Amino acid sequence: MNRLILGALAAVLIFSHPASAESFRCGPWIASEDMTVDELLQKCGEPAKRSSETVDVYGPSVSGGGRVKRGTSTIERWTYDRGTQAAPMVVTIVDGKIKSMERER
Repeated sequence: MNRLILGALAAVLIFSHPASAESFRCGPWIASEDMTVDELLQKCGEPAKRSSETVDVYGPSVSGGGRVKRGTSTIERWTYDRGTQAAPMVVTIVDGKIKSMERER
């Protein structure tokens, strides 16, 4: 009986834990992945550093054998310096949409 209770409790804890997306403070605001790029710029201003690259996007060929180029995608990485007390945050933007925010490693 105790095993059953412990197993149920473990399952609840594992499956109820939400995936945590990174966010960070910009003055009085919190920047999060669900913002638009314009909102990020309005709240946090220009990043300390920007980089950008264009990568090819591939998909399956019509005949099913191999891959063919379907287009390109622009990936930008914006780094926000948060001072000496906090690690810089890197915001990854793919084709104009925020995809992730994470602490710089």
